[in-house]
Amino acid sequence: MKIDPELAATIAAVADEGTLDAASRRLAITPSAVSQRLKALEEQLGRVLVVRSKPAQLTESGEAVVRFARQMALLEHDALAGLGLEADGARTSIPLAVNADSMATWFLAPLARLSASHAIDVDLHRDDQNFTARLLESGAVMAAVTSEGTPVAGCSVSPLGVLEYRAMAEQGYVDRWFRDGVTVEALHRAPFVDFDRRDALQHEWLESMGVTHQGVPRHYVPASHDYALAVQLGLGWGMVPVLQDSAELVPLGGPTLEVALYWQQWNLRSALLDVVAAEIAAEARRVLRQDRRR
Repeated sequence: MKIDPELAATIAAVADEGTLDAASRRLAITPSAVSQRLKALEEQLGRVLVVRSKPAQLTESGEAVVRFARQMALLEHDALAGLGLEADGARTSIPLAVNADSMATWFLAPLARLSASHAIDVDLHRDDQNFTARLLESGAVMAAVTSEGTPVAGCSVSPLGVLEYRAMAEQGYVDRWFRDGVTVEALHRAPFVDFDRRDALQHEWLESMGVTHQGVPRHYVPASHDYALAVQLGLGWGMVPVLQDSAELVPLGGPTLEVALYWQQWNLRSALLDVVAAEIAAEARRVLRQDRRR
């Protein structure tokens, strides 16, 4: 049994765009044609590939097909480039997963350099560094910045460096809540800023200071730049990346927390993907603390 690359690419378009109508506009075919291609591949494979919801959701079988489609597109790009047959204006989409703090501090600079020298369209998927590897497994992305050092099946992994975080607060906030120092009693009362309900950095720091996070007042600000701004404005204290430190922030002491970051990408020989990886690794070496023990 063989998978028709055109049919697989249609499934990938549905996954990217969220609906059959949107996929049809991207592929310049009718919605009916998209539906027919989807039905034809499902019948051929004997599997449901897409749950027709809004947005459309891939099944596990659909994820496997999308991985195949993206890998075929990447190999085709490299083959045409090797033959000198790239069409004028042809561009390649590179879906990548990255955690919010990396995106806000260091990840965009290498992508800007790449876009200036290569005909690529970067499709960024943002998630917590503990969860970006899942996007590799699903086929949603070709590579990811992740905190997982164990490679996802079918992927290679290499260390990028360490992103450091310090407990910080605005001076007026410190004067209001920590007049007598950053004590256990004060930390029970002083509100902090959480990124979202999966963010455990603040909880880890509190525990290191002898305080359980349950019951401590908190705000949720689920955007990295806005998170740092909220701390700068005195909304609460928070674990701020050292790369986002500013004159408005006062360190609260306690441990500096470290998050080791890794680059995972499909274990597929691709000149384009290797160029992307090399540029990102070079930037990581420049701005992240390198763990010399590795």
